[in-house]
Amino acid sequence: MDTNTELIISTLCTSFLTFQFLFHFVSYWFSVKVSSGFSSLSLEKKIEWNSRVVSTCHSLVVGILGIYIFFFDEATRADPLWGDSSLVKLNIATASGYLISDLLILIFYWKVIGDKFFIIHHCAALYAYCFVLKYQVLGYVANFRLLAELSSPFVNQRWFFEALKYPKFSKANVINGILMTAVFFIVRIAVIPPFYSFLYSVYGTEPYIRLGFVIQYSWISTCIVLDVMNVMWMIKISKGCIKVISLMRQEKANNSFQNGKLD
Repeated sequence: MDTNTELIISTLCTSFLTFQFLFHFVSYWFSVKVSSGFSSLSLEKKIEWNSRVVSTCHSLVVGILGIYIFFFDEATRADPLWGDSSLVKLNIATASGYLISDLLILIFYWKVIGDKFFIIHHCAALYAYCFVLKYQVLGYVANFRLLAELSSPFVNQRWFFEALKYPKFSKANVINGILMTAVFFIVRIAVIPPFYSFLYSVYGTEPYIRLGFVIQYSWISTCIVLDVMNVMWMIKISKGCIKVISLMRQEKANNSFQNGKLD
């Protein structure tokens, strides 16, 4: 077994075991310490809470490392299709370990947190990552796609506020909602045009042809599937954001009217 394979397998296994440990043990202990409302949640809510704590931890790890790779990794910047980078493999293997861990949790607790869209998302991502790790290609592309995870902490925080019954118009909830919508748009939607522009620019070039049909097809098809899901989620988030803003304006207008009557 060569060094690259050892790095990938050891990182993937460590990632899987770490995220399982976080879900089953650390999250519960940590949540009791930092949130007084956690203990009063139902068992079903606690399961989803722990799942989202793990999701946030994963997003921060691969997201921050992904930003560093995007700006400073010379190998992938010099050759986006064939550049071989240990950091990229480390990040992709970490993400793969998390996805496998989360898939098992989703299946085991299907009646509580099962979601067919998450299954499709995880399987599509794992399918693409297999090619990156096995053939050591498209490292730049895979890492670029991983930056989408930077939106997850805000999405999860919105759920935490809802589970703890924070008022929808509370300052913390509103600020997080604005950040969630903005970050989700930036890392998942705004990047779509430049990403496919990049794909078009390398299409038909010698490095692209060397990838072979299977990798080419897998790259394009999985990205399309994930981007369609991202657009669907963005529409849902936008509708929620617009609804909250409308309710805030309505409440403000009602308060002004009542104050006017009192005067």
